[in-house]
Amino acid sequence: MSLRSRDGLGGRAAVVGIGATEFSKDSGRSELSLAVEAVRAALDDAGLAPADVDGLVTFTMDTNPEITVAQASGIGELSFFSRVHYGGGAACATVQQAALAVAAGVAEVVVCYRAFNERSGRRFGSGVQEREPSAEGAALGWQLPFGLLTPASWVAMAAQRYLHTYGLTPDAFGHVAVTDRRHAARNPAAYFHGKPITLDDHAASRWIVEPLRLLDCCQETDGGQAIVVTSVERARDLRNPPAVIVAAAQGAGRKQEAMTSFYRDELTGLPEMGVVARQLWRTSGLAPSDIDVGILYDHFTPFVLMQLEEFGFCGPGEAADFVAADALPLNTHGGQLGEAYLHGMNGIAEAVRQLRGTSVNQIPGAERTLVTAGTGVPTSGLILGTDG
Repeated sequence: MSLRSRDGLGGRAAVVGIGATEFSKDSGRSELSLAVEAVRAALDDAGLAPADVDGLVTFTMDTNPEITVAQASGIGELSFFSRVHYGGGAACATVQQAALAVAAGVAEVVVCYRAFNERSGRRFGSGVQEREPSAEGAALGWQLPFGLLTPASWVAMAAQRYLHTYGLTPDAFGHVAVTDRRHAARNPAAYFHGKPITLDDHAASRWIVEPLRLLDCCQETDGGQAIVVTSVERARDLRNPPAVIVAAAQGAGRKQEAMTSFYRDELTGLPEMGVVARQLWRTSGLAPSDIDVGILYDHFTPFVLMQLEEFGFCGPGEAADFVAADALPLNTHGGQLGEAYLHGMNGIAEAVRQLRGTSVNQIPGAERTLVTAGTGVPTSGLILGTDG
């Protein structure tokens, strides 16, 4: 099947470099240092020099200005720079932005990066604290006074409804946690390397917010990850086989809020991911059966199940059995539950490794990978493929 997509973007750009810092709970250095280390590692992986870079993309939440990262990394002039909003939902969109810039000819080599001290510094899991007045903050005013202060509490609302609707128990979420930790146990870069868990371990872990247990919640991590994007033509002359961007999409659903879309008609799905799924399938001409590996954003286990259903891998309420049956290789790096929480950027890197054939949990013959970004927020997704 041709890699050219039906939107004019797919097949024109590729990921050619991936680089990361170590994943820790206390990096001992600044977020700028983490960003620069990841950028340099990604360029080295690609066989490119800082002077080759003319574009940078990151998250609005990232504390590292593009011009500062450029200076500290040895990058010269920039002809393109961009930021994407909504936390983890930005991950795949950074690559989409880079691919658009390359396809439009406004940049030749674009680096996407994300770096933070999310464990030793600001911890997202600590919930909403001080916040500048904003429309987003006003929307949270419908939840915060009633005790919904943390991401876990926001997700728990939808998770409880999902279980009720489909007659399931919280044990249904355990299959995702066990799968991620099984893969992390074999990944030397993972924080939980050598530490698999069982369904009994999941069921015995303490409640965070019912129906979410400790092992349903992702880690908090210090670290950085960078991704290098250039044209497919240039990619073919570089150090590693290109991971071609077959399709890329962003999505926000009706009545969308950031993690608190409780006024929709239903709470058992992720409409924003449905928007992404429809775009990816339409523009790529692919279907769920064409995907060899799924790297699905897993800040909380229930949303992995809902994503599988939104993408059509299985029917509503069937995803727990789908995961239990290992019907699709999932999060072969260990995910954010097992490897590290890097706002999904480390998942993109794993998708690239699968296509290169270098993953520690390699799926034989992997030629198409699906990657998703944050869930519960306006989000994004990618289909990456081999060149040929």
